[in-house]
Amino acid sequence: MAEAKKAYINQLGGFEGHQVRLDGWLYNNRPSGKVQFLMVRDGTGLCQCVLEAGAVDEETFEQVKRLGQESSLSVTGLVRAEPRSPGGYELAASGVKIHNAASDYPITPKEHGIDFLLKNRHLHLRSMRPWAIGRVRHTVIDAIRRFFNDNGFTLVDTPIFTTIAGEGEQTLFEVDYFGQPLHLSQTGQLYLESAAMSFGRVYCFGPTFRAEKSKTRRHLTEFWMVEPEVAYIDLNGLLELAENFVFSIIKRVLTDNRPELEALGRDLKVLESIEKPFVRMTYTEAAELLTSDKTQQFMAEQLEGLKREKAAFDKELAEIEAAEAKGGLKKWQQEKNARRIPELRAEIAELETKIENNPKHAKLASEFRWGKDLGGSDETIISQMYDRPIFVTHYPRGAKAFYMRQDRDNEQVVENFDLLAPAGFGEIIGGSVREDDYERLLARIRQEGYNPESYQWYLDLRRYGSVPHGGFGLGVERTVAWLTGEKHIRQCIAFPRMMDKVYL
Repeated sequence: MAEAKKAYINQLGGFEGHQVRLDGWLYNNRPSGKVQFLMVRDGTGLCQCVLEAGAVDEETFEQVKRLGQESSLSVTGLVRAEPRSPGGYELAASGVKIHNAASDYPITPKEHGIDFLLKNRHLHLRSMRPWAIGRVRHTVIDAIRRFFNDNGFTLVDTPIFTTIAGEGEQTLFEVDYFGQPLHLSQTGQLYLESAAMSFGRVYCFGPTFRAEKSKTRRHLTEFWMVEPEVAYIDLNGLLELAENFVFSIIKRVLTDNRPELEALGRDLKVLESIEKPFVRMTYTEAAELLTSDKTQQFMAEQLEGLKREKAAFDKELAEIEAAEAKGGLKKWQQEKNARRIPELRAEIAELETKIENNPKHAKLASEFRWGKDLGGSDETIISQMYDRPIFVTHYPRGAKAFYMRQDRDNEQVVENFDLLAPAGFGEIIGGSVREDDYERLLARIRQEGYNPESYQWYLDLRRYGSVPHGGFGLGVERTVAWLTGEKHIRQCIAFPRMMDKVYL
């Protein structure tokens, strides 16, 4: 008999009725008498492989039964449709080759603390949740490149070592560059403005560094950002570009990653319901909304909803723990409970934090005053009140970066925008039209206390053929968190870098 053809799990639909070989790792094994149900993963998905006694020799059958989680193996068998199996297909196994028999794999279905998982991130990446998030991230990155490459943008790689600040000197990482102090890049924007005067429409895509002393779920010290920059564009043009861009990413993820989103428990209807145009409001309108009775009522109703949700989880947890204490559960029930209990405890802890913070955030909103930048809790409240992304435009000049163009009709504000993802996920894009007037830009540089000599090349762009131009930056991890429903962006990059934790 000819050797079975190698196949990947996500391709099994094209091999129904044929013998194939899956090369992968044992995710779980559920023996039941003379049948073993092997759950095998290969990096593209999970597949149930049904191994019956007699299909292989007795010694192999017993060896497989003793295999531990993450043992590497190859399974040969017939592909057949099975709606109850992940992906809709399973393998009727006729052969198993063991490559490495693993034992005592440290990451089990039991509850693990976040510190343990971060210390073992090299192994945790194999678990279903980080795997599914990683697959979505891959699609997001490919969708980003496809959008700009297909719409006439030129990729320009901007430096990681930089001599100038783009987002405030207090968040710069300083490095010793052969005895000269340089900094890790906060943004490629200033360099992109130079490139835009050459190519017209450009973008950069790479790692970005911010020495921001924050430990919130929305912050990393190293993250990935894509930044387009366009010559001859105004604020309305930027909003349209950002809207089309984000909408294209949503549609691509819904097309390519439905199984992963379902595995993560993401409500697909929420993403499917997002349509253009996105919500648009000015900063002034946002400030009025935050301090309105409407917002206070919304926060009170949300608090009651959080309490009801927590009560339901408390009840479910109590029922499971009572069943465990009583005993007599089948092995599959015990395994299911082992997975569900930590999930419930995490959900309850998250809800307890939200319940505690709700009155604090409501008070902060009621006390918001024009002139302040929107804080994280302000963005959360606004984004919870809408079912689609929200553009907030025209922030106060004093709250934003020196390079943003002053609105010529109201010089208290600048021509900028933030895009807030709905359901409380907050800002995923920040952008602006850039100041194209030499004297105005020079005055802002001096006002911020920067040395104009360090920005001479940047000022040159306003001396030689200056044009209206602008751009924005989208954070990959925040976008992935929103699309997957993940609460902590540390889960949205393979090896996270945080203010207080660097393990690998």
